[in-house]
Amino acid sequence: MYNILFKHIDNSGLIVFRIIFGLLCFLESAGALVTGWVSRTFVQPQFTFSFIGFEWLQPLPGDGMYLYYLIMALLGLFIMVGFKYRLSMFLFALMWTATYLMQKSSYNNHYYLLSILSFFMVFLPANSYASVDMKFNPSIKRLSMPSWCKWVFVIQLFILYSYASIAKLYPDWLDTSVIAILMRGKANYILIGDLLQQKTVHYLIAYGGILFDGLIIPLLLFKPTRKYAFFVSIFFHLFNSLVFQIGIFPYLSLAFSLFFFSPKTIRDLFLKKKPFYNSNEIITPKYKPFIVSLLSIYFIIQLMLPLRHHFFKDNVLWTEEGHRLSWRMMLRAKNGNTKFSVIDQDTNNAIPIKLDDYLSKKQQRSVSTKPDVIWQFAQYLKKDFAKKGKSVKVYVTSYVSVNGKPSKQLINPKVDIANEKWFHFKHHDWILASK
Repeated sequence: MYNILFKHIDNSGLIVFRIIFGLLCFLESAGALVTGWVSRTFVQPQFTFSFIGFEWLQPLPGDGMYLYYLIMALLGLFIMVGFKYRLSMFLFALMWTATYLMQKSSYNNHYYLLSILSFFMVFLPANSYASVDMKFNPSIKRLSMPSWCKWVFVIQLFILYSYASIAKLYPDWLDTSVIAILMRGKANYILIGDLLQQKTVHYLIAYGGILFDGLIIPLLLFKPTRKYAFFVSIFFHLFNSLVFQIGIFPYLSLAFSLFFFSPKTIRDLFLKKKPFYNSNEIITPKYKPFIVSLLSIYFIIQLMLPLRHHFFKDNVLWTEEGHRLSWRMMLRAKNGNTKFSVIDQDTNNAIPIKLDDYLSKKQQRSVSTKPDVIWQFAQYLKKDFAKKGKSVKVYVTSYVSVNGKPSKQLINPKVDIANEKWFHFKHHDWILASK
């Protein structure tokens, strides 16, 4: 194992990836400002639905979040040019992860991946060539890197795509009913809107998605199929970018191809002046057991997290328990109608609650279908009324439809949700059964 992980290979792929990664970090951060995403997600709402356990992470007041994202954009540029690289990368990783954890109305697996990759990059020698740091400190110049710097990306991607493929193997995806619902919102797209409504296209998307996710990493690793897989990957990711408009992720996914092609090919294409390293020397540092142990623990966790929903009662598509951090991407379409009833414990009077008075439209969509968000809003209402000197109970009436099926009651209307505890690894009985 040590020979595989610590054999040195040319580092051209990592150097070019750092440049692209920094640029994409800049574009994601600056784009969030320009498109108004920061305003809609952090500034306009009265409060945000953070990940449970991270309620202490709250958006900065006033215009603070604009400055926050401006700093992240600047850090992206620093990463791209390799200026104060490790510090810039570490600060970006912290800041991005904080924004990811402090809100989940815009939850996205791609944001989770960017957080993981950002922390990966802190520890990689990605500034050892073609960087401002190297110009100021020539002693850090390196032409090679240990092979594990490449394999952390390959293994992470294999886990991600494999679970994404397996998750699609369920009836509503296989009969394309999910795809049909997702495509309805694209009917007004110029040129392709009508095409996306065709049943044949739905089958191509459904089964093409399963095959792509399940096979792309092995095909990129296998030299005879690598070029063909890369061209298919270009089409797949550009299609996703055009149809689903998921930010930088399609382009980040294409950038990962740098770790599958030979370093010489990457050097010849992007870093022609860079000497090519071809010694294949094995250098095992004194801390090699620590690196191997740390990577082993990390990837065991990555393998286990997407499986945890199997240990919860009922279907994850219904309960959402175990859904996040599991590479379950664009798998279902849900809509619901949820009403909150607040009862004053002293007078037993009902207090009317209008969601428009508390939540943005996007937050209302989350609180209408997701049990954890329903629970969090109940906690918020309880604390909000406590500030006014009132002790209240919060009851919820919620009807939810999954993948166009008839609506069913999601929450037990007889349970005071505000006085229920949240368990990360245990089913909540106030979530009613889906059958």
